[in-house]
Amino acid sequence: MRKHLQSSGFSARIMGFFAFLLIGFSACADVAPPSPPLGIEGHENPLMAVWDTEFGVPPFDQIANDDYIPAFREAMEIHRSEIDAIVNNPEEPTFANTVLALEQAGSLYGRVGRVFGAVNGAHTNDVLQEVARTMAPERAAHGDAIGLDPGLWERVDAVFQHKDEFGLTPEEHKLLEETHKGFVRSGAALDETSKARIMEINAELAGLSISFGENVLAETNSYELLVTDSADLGALPANLVTLAAERARGNGHESGWAFGLDRPSINPFLEYSTNRDLRRDIFMGYALRGDNDNANDNKTNLARMAALRAEKAQIMGYPTHAHFIISDNMAETPDRVLGFLEEVWRPALAVSKQERADMQELMNSEGIPGKLEGWDWRHYTEKVRKARFALDQEALLPYFEVNAVRDGVFGITEKLYGFTFHERADLPRWHPDQQVFEVREADGSHLGVLYMDFFTRPSKRGGAWMNSLRSQSNVEGFSTPIVTTNFNFPPPTADGPSLIGLDNALTLAHEMGHALHGLMSDVTFESLSGTSVPRDFVEFGSQIMENWMGEPEVLREYAKHYETGEVIPDEFVDKLQASATFNQGFITVEFIAAAFLDMAWHLLEEPVEHDADAFENAEMARVGLIEEIIPRYRSTYYNHIFSGGYSAGYYAYLWAEVLDKDAFQAFVETGNLFDPETSKRLREEILSRGGTLPGMELYVNFRGREPDIQALLEARGLVGVE
Repeated sequence: MRKHLQSSGFSARIMGFFAFLLIGFSACADVAPPSPPLGIEGHENPLMAVWDTEFGVPPFDQIANDDYIPAFREAMEIHRSEIDAIVNNPEEPTFANTVLALEQAGSLYGRVGRVFGAVNGAHTNDVLQEVARTMAPERAAHGDAIGLDPGLWERVDAVFQHKDEFGLTPEEHKLLEETHKGFVRSGAALDETSKARIMEINAELAGLSISFGENVLAETNSYELLVTDSADLGALPANLVTLAAERARGNGHESGWAFGLDRPSINPFLEYSTNRDLRRDIFMGYALRGDNDNANDNKTNLARMAALRAEKAQIMGYPTHAHFIISDNMAETPDRVLGFLEEVWRPALAVSKQERADMQELMNSEGIPGKLEGWDWRHYTEKVRKARFALDQEALLPYFEVNAVRDGVFGITEKLYGFTFHERADLPRWHPDQQVFEVREADGSHLGVLYMDFFTRPSKRGGAWMNSLRSQSNVEGFSTPIVTTNFNFPPPTADGPSLIGLDNALTLAHEMGHALHGLMSDVTFESLSGTSVPRDFVEFGSQIMENWMGEPEVLREYAKHYETGEVIPDEFVDKLQASATFNQGFITVEFIAAAFLDMAWHLLEEPVEHDADAFENAEMARVGLIEEIIPRYRSTYYNHIFSGGYSAGYYAYLWAEVLDKDAFQAFVETGNLFDPETSKRLREEILSRGGTLPGMELYVNFRGREPDIQALLEARGLVGVE
């Protein structure tokens, strides 16, 4: 599942939010003075210095691994002094001298954190991992010291209690509301004993989260399947055969083909290899990551994290962690989430059982006895697809070269919003694979900067995601956004370019949607800008972009043969349309199974450390998951919820799909997929507004009504199925 990492400012939706405030300021008066330039003139540490790069992009070419820890610690000291200035201000608390001052505090600390988070996620090494381990408890303690500061809480609460006396604008009201809520949700109103325990829990959780993610990366990188007989490759596409051979050479083998657990490697092998034993080997290698009772085992880590979260939620006055998290989301309650998941689960499970029957019949007809297994599913899915639709995935690949797909997404964006993209090879980057673009409005004015990092490598964690290196704001002048998108596509080989297929084309569009949400932001306060919205609304901006990618008129614009320039044939387009809902039972079931698993871990009412495997097995049995499908993420490698920001929130992708499918119909209904009035309304009512209004209110302002789940069910072929 595509993954997005939200970076926001003072947001009540992100625990530990104090770490990400971006614009520097220290104030003692009611009217805020202009902020000094971000950075310290002449500072020897590039993370702390004033950046004189064009557009203010980070000077990645000057930053060394050893710069991070001293920068973090110095920036925390500066941040603390800014907070002390607010707390010790002798003036009565006002919006300007308390809430606005707090919003503007922590500029350097936030900058260091964002750069480090982006680089460590996409191009880590032993030193950076040690920085993460060292700083995790220090950063947690720093955030807690601010979020639980009684003097700061007293001032914020005083402003909140007298909010009607300050003549605030609607956005200022929203900032005050979110700031106050953030303190409440961090535990500021608790007694001292409870605050102390919250700080202990947060520190331990920070360390466990870092360890969990490192273990998953280590397990992923340590696995290798070496194939020595070319017959075992089946009909693996030529570019992937070359990639596997290059991987084997890189791993020190003189011959053969090497495969790993990154999706660009494992998924094609499962689809094409005719060797069932080898398919089982790599499938189980993937499924047992973090569950091998070795130094990288995650069972104890995740069970401890779930118990700590349950304890923290109860201290905060909530029955469970899920109640605590979802109370601040669009869904509002776990019961509403579970009801929604069940509504889609029932027809999806029925469809998956029919898919299983079809593949079982085909497998046995080939003379292979016994029952279909998990490592057979992708292999026979492709065989059934080819038999039913005469659709050959290998024949499609040459029409989806990564840069052509990128240009296709750029073209969609230009048609919708008028934006143009101008590559800037001169701007610094953290890896040579990165591409950097200046994004301009239709009138040629600067909108922001976009980084794109396409290819898988051992130093990059799995999945796809977007980061903000600088979020838009407009307090002391308009600050333009700088965003990154990150992928794990197969890299080019000596024999040819990176060919990614339609599924990965959707991933590229998805992350571009997140980037556009950040780039189009036009609000006052950084903490309310861009993707700083509830977790179950943030995926709307990304997922709606996917809808255009498979439309025939759009496919013909970007899907062109990388060697001949031939436009994708109508025959292929027709087959793609006919097979659009194929295998949606599997796709939906593996996703919802993971969402149920997330909810189960976070609906625990007692802070008890459960046996992770037994707990997961019991939950999957409860919901009736068929044994041929495993959850998209098993507990021991579930980075989204144990090393990311999606705890009690993985359902958000499906929830947001109800919104995006319904919203896309607004374009379809006009008869023009790029209708300018609808595009303008989408930008003005949702994508530029950040978190300045509740998600449903933003959506209704765009669509004129609340979303209808019917569009989602139809898109997945789940209508009329029980």
